[in-house]
Amino acid sequence: MGRLLADYTQMDFGDATLVVLSELYPRAKLVTLDVRDFMIYRRIDGTPVPIIAPGHSQIPT
Repeated sequence: MGRLLADYTQMDFGDATLVVLSELYPRAKLVTLDVRDFMIYRRIDGTPVPIIAPGHSQIPT
């Protein structure tokens, strides 16, 4: 988690926790309104965090 926080200066502890959880449960999708940040964040393997963003159309996962 420390590496995530170092790599993404705008990331807070809560966001880092959600990215780590997405690595532990790779098939799960994160429901978030924070589209701008979660479109940037990447898992340890470089893949994006899959998200569902209510009110936004066609978010790539």
